[in-house]
Amino acid sequence: MRTKVLMALALLVVCTSVVAQEPKKESAPDQKAMMEAMMKAMMPGDAHKLLDNMVGTFDVKVTAWMMPGQPPTDGSGTAVSTWILGGRYVEQKFSGKFMGMPFEGLGYTGYDNVKKSYWSTWVDNMGTGVMTSTGSTSDGGKTWKFLSSMPDPMTGKDTPEESRLMVADHDHYTMEMWSPGPDGKMMKMMAIAYTRK
Repeated sequence: MRTKVLMALALLVVCTSVVAQEPKKESAPDQKAMMEAMMKAMMPGDAHKLLDNMVGTFDVKVTAWMMPGQPPTDGSGTAVSTWILGGRYVEQKFSGKFMGMPFEGLGYTGYDNVKKSYWSTWVDNMGTGVMTSTGSTSDGGKTWKFLSSMPDPMTGKDTPEESRLMVADHDHYTMEMWSPGPDGKMMKMMAIAYTRK
């Protein structure tokens, strides 16, 4: 009897040791939680609605300063901004003239539910790259600040850019672009005034 008890204890110790050495299986993600997270990430909400003042057809006046102390260059055009993909993104198509040349641009703005931040992209026919920006508003969409970088054609290096957006009302808003001047200090490079048609 004593031998049987000792053998049973030995078997118990061996089995416990084997189980302890087996690698732990990672628990599979909860499918319900995954679906809820995906639905939350994909649905447009109140943060997206704050972009609505920028949707429509606008007359645009552009003022650009190439160097401090020099007179600005003016341009004008039309911007048509529409909601796309079920109210998730605003697409802006711009056409007009700048520095006496035809100017076309295409931009997208949205809100990333996962990162909790606004973002925008911009391409136009006066370059071959894309400007990407991230931003925020803290006053319900009256003012916005976007930070970005653009490659400088003179140096080939990225230059920091700052955009400030001011919404006066449903029919008027202004965007200012700031970038380092010759002295390295941020200077206003461009002001774009939008007036709803």
